[in-house]
Amino acid sequence: MTTRLARGCFVAWFTVLAGIFYAWPASHVWSWGAIGMTGFACVLLGVHLHRPERRTAWYLLATALLFFSLGDTFGWLALSHGRTGWMAVLSDVLYIAVYPLLAAALSLFVRARSGDRNRAALLDGLVPTVSLGLLCWIWLIAPYTRATDLTLMEKTISIAYPLGDVLALAMMLRLLAVPGRKPRAVWLLCIGVVGVLVSDVVYGLARLENSWIAGGPIDLGWVFFYAAIGLAALHPSMTWFTAEGTPATISVSAGWRRLTLMTTAALIAPGVLLTEHLMGEVVDAPVIAAGSTALILLVMARVGGLLTDQRRANHRERALRRTAAALAGAATTADVVAAVRDAVSAIMPNERYTLIIGESAPLEDYGPVEPGVVLGLATADGAGYPYALHAAICEPGTPVMCTPIQLAAPIGVLRSVRRTLQALAGQAGLVLDRIALASEISRRDGEAYFRTLIQSASDVILIVGDDDHITYSSPSARTVLGRLDLKGTPLAKLIADTHHDTLAALLDRARAGHTDGTDLTAVCADRRLLQVECTARDLRDDPTVRGLVLTVRDVTERRRLENDLAHQAFHDGLTGLANRVLFRDRLEQAFTAAVCDGGELGVLFVDLDDFKEVNDSLGHAVGDQLLVAVGQRIASAIGARDTAARMGGDEFAVLVAAAPDAGAAETVAERIVAALSTPIEISDGLGGSHIISGAASVGVATSRDADSPTGLLRHADLALYLAKGAGKATWQRYRSELHTAMVERLALRTALHEAVEAGQFVLQYQPIVDIDSRELISVESLVRWQHPERGLLGPYHFIELAEESGAIVGLGAWVLRESLRQLAQWKDDDASTAPRYVSVNVSARQFRQPGFVDQVRAALTDAGAEPGWLQLEITESLVLRDVEQVSADLEELRALGVRVAIDDFGTGYSSLSYLRQIPVDVLKIDKSFIDDIVGSEQQRALVDAIVTLARNLDLSVVAEGIEDPEQRAVLAGMGCPYGQGYLFSRPVWAAEVPALSSAVVPA
Repeated sequence: MTTRLARGCFVAWFTVLAGIFYAWPASHVWSWGAIGMTGFACVLLGVHLHRPERRTAWYLLATALLFFSLGDTFGWLALSHGRTGWMAVLSDVLYIAVYPLLAAALSLFVRARSGDRNRAALLDGLVPTVSLGLLCWIWLIAPYTRATDLTLMEKTISIAYPLGDVLALAMMLRLLAVPGRKPRAVWLLCIGVVGVLVSDVVYGLARLENSWIAGGPIDLGWVFFYAAIGLAALHPSMTWFTAEGTPATISVSAGWRRLTLMTTAALIAPGVLLTEHLMGEVVDAPVIAAGSTALILLVMARVGGLLTDQRRANHRERALRRTAAALAGAATTADVVAAVRDAVSAIMPNERYTLIIGESAPLEDYGPVEPGVVLGLATADGAGYPYALHAAICEPGTPVMCTPIQLAAPIGVLRSVRRTLQALAGQAGLVLDRIALASEISRRDGEAYFRTLIQSASDVILIVGDDDHITYSSPSARTVLGRLDLKGTPLAKLIADTHHDTLAALLDRARAGHTDGTDLTAVCADRRLLQVECTARDLRDDPTVRGLVLTVRDVTERRRLENDLAHQAFHDGLTGLANRVLFRDRLEQAFTAAVCDGGELGVLFVDLDDFKEVNDSLGHAVGDQLLVAVGQRIASAIGARDTAARMGGDEFAVLVAAAPDAGAAETVAERIVAALSTPIEISDGLGGSHIISGAASVGVATSRDADSPTGLLRHADLALYLAKGAGKATWQRYRSELHTAMVERLALRTALHEAVEAGQFVLQYQPIVDIDSRELISVESLVRWQHPERGLLGPYHFIELAEESGAIVGLGAWVLRESLRQLAQWKDDDASTAPRYVSVNVSARQFRQPGFVDQVRAALTDAGAEPGWLQLEITESLVLRDVEQVSADLEELRALGVRVAIDDFGTGYSSLSYLRQIPVDVLKIDKSFIDDIVGSEQQRALVDAIVTLARNLDLSVVAEGIEDPEQRAVLAGMGCPYGQGYLFSRPVWAAEVPALSSAVVPA
């Protein structure tokens, strides 16, 4: 049976039943039941014929019709018994159950068609629902609540009918608010719902007035309910309600019809209030106020949604303008795709979405391309979203290439951005057209350009046939090779005989599909030889070429330059000897060969003695000449198989080739020392000359003592260190014990930094006494290292290392703070036995640290000491450099109240005139002057002169290293006021100092 025939039969049968119902009142019970069951059966028949994808909603509608029909049947039967008994109650229960079933079916239709939570459509449906619900309450529900002749059960049942009507009305309005065109089945369904609502309203009013008569016009609405629902189920468009197709892409917009409906609905509440006021009594003010409030909130929510949509539209418009600017600079399809990706990110900044951009493919592989942006089902990569917007970016050309784009997101988001994405796709299409047009213009211009380029190129372009004869040569062949027309010439004629095999191999590789190049020697027309770089490419399949294309480039000058650069990279630019890189490379090769052959390889480190003095006194130009001359003498002193190299500065190295003779390296070292022992005459460039010593120290090491090239270099460096210490101008061979000592020195240097942080240093104090009275005047702080493994170490073990590594700065700062703290403690314990001041040694490196004066000031403050309690001992070497800065700092210290002493006076090279320029308070005569003061007249006269000089300059004098009474007596006779040494006391610990204040020397 066709659906058209089924609908025709249904209409005819329904018309007959309706006529019987109104023509023969006695047949109401069975005719009305037949009308209801016909509608129920048609719904089931429609589901069977059309097979919708989701049938639950239609089954709910069928159940609602069944309940309604059964309710009518029991109602007619109860009416015949005076509407009393259980039949009347069962009829009301069945009637009331119809409305939830009807609302549930409509709700499923709404969910199936909307695909998401459409807030705007929901609000648009709620506004008229609230207004009509308000009317329903005032004229239908409220009268029942105020009726005094009804029981509670009767009131509840009477109120349930209009509430069910309002619920069904809300669902119907929500269904009509679904975006998109509505098929005929929707309107039939709405007619049926409206019919039952109208009849229910009229029936309710009639019951209030007791004017309802069975079989009257009121029943027509219910008849339409049965008929419309049945026709809707039989119509083919009934599948639209639950189809798994694409939801409507039209979003809910505030058109004039919708605004008129919402405005009318919003005015119902004030209209009702005005009506009751004109009637003389306002009895439903609270209900009207609640309804008005709800309407206002719904309208404001709708307006807020519109404002939000407007802001989003403005944001997307701005994003489109920015994208247009980005697309204007796009040069390739990849640029366009990147701009589209950025645009989607800008258009949807706070939305959840998945953007999938597929691989570009030819149009025939991609399939039919629908124009614009199409809403459809998402692919498996849609990240859980059922729907997506689909588009394609097509690039004109042959073939047309298409890039698929899918934007998956919630259906509401897709609806809101669809038009924006359509505009974006249009912009991208215009840009791709522009790119394709520019590419075509560029291609045509490029052909003309490259034609001109080939004609004027400096490289020679040759096309060679399968017989290796030239079929084409560019005009540059005349310039490069001196040949006019090479067509028909064998290619081998242009290449030197020695490279014919290389040329043949190049052509074979090119015909095998390899594109590479090689260096050849070309023969010019005038028999000149050129170094050329030749690249071959197989274009035999190209109809415009049909041969091998050779690019010949003259690289003669470039290769010469590369050779020069290579020589410079591995040779010293001043002396012409090998540099460090080349020396290391040859050393590694020679070491490997020596290990295999069993020979003994030698390495010599040569370092000029006192070269710095030459640079400082005669200038770097003379120093460079000296280095050149030394390099020449070293090169002449070594063998032909040996390698001489300049390692940097005034350091040279010699690699002595492996030999069975173990003394070969030592022999070369002797020759080098002898060759450099003769002074060298160097011109100063101004007509004068200088006789300069080129003496050098040499360290010798052999592979017998090393297990690697690096170890061999290290051993030679240690041997050079030993030669420097042995008096210079000599050579020394590496000894294993030297390595052990250096390792110990390195370990001690490393541990020194940790010792400062770990607090492993302690102080001892040596008294400074009055030579005549032997009274304790002050003490000198002497640092000791309490090494965790080697025990207590004196300063000669670590002070030099501390100077080299820079640890002396932190160590000196600690000595200064600890000395002042200890002196302050002595004075707090017993000021009478405490020294007057403490003397602290300061290294030149520590003194030159920025902020040294501030450090002294801070140390005094932290210890609570007075500046007069501190004496700083500096060396003569400090005043040799930066005299002005040193003098300024010393002046500042003395102005603070700190005493300044020159330690080890007389051992340096400073002029005595510095004593007038440098502000000091004390001179400490070095122990070397005191040792021979008794037996040497000259030494005694020298010390007497120092004491007299200090007295005339108002300086105090302290003699160091006094060890016997005769030395003390001589110094006392000279008038030397103070002294220190083992005669008075060895260095002691802090706890022993107070006991020395009474008697320094034992009785």
